[in-house]
Amino acid sequence: MTITWNDSVPIYRQLRERVVAMILDGALNEGDPLPSVRQVAADFQINPLTVSKAYQELVDDQLVEKRRGLGMFVIDGAREALLKSERERFLREEWPALFARLQRLGLDLKTLMREASDNTSANGESQS
Repeated sequence: MTITWNDSVPIYRQLRERVVAMILDGALNEGDPLPSVRQVAADFQINPLTVSKAYQELVDDQLVEKRRGLGMFVIDGAREALLKSERERFLREEWPALFARLQRLGLDLKTLMREASDNTSANGESQS
């Protein structure tokens, strides 16, 4: 498995964000184990300490828990907590700039929804 890392963001942060995305997307559910530090380090050819640092941030954020001798597991309520915090962060950090750009471009909600619908239909037809 190969991966392209963004040089402007520490790898442990990118790895943390990948696990967060997996939880949000439902690829990792509450109670599921995370892959072992050794396995992730081997798969991505990175230092195990980098993986441990990413996992520790997830523990610190109360999204996963360590179970001695068993590994790391997604805790109950992690997805809901992530949805709440990611929505708040989006509205606080990303939405103002996005909204300003939409206004500059003269795009409204109706146009955006029509485009999204058209793209969904086009993608659905091409996969049939």
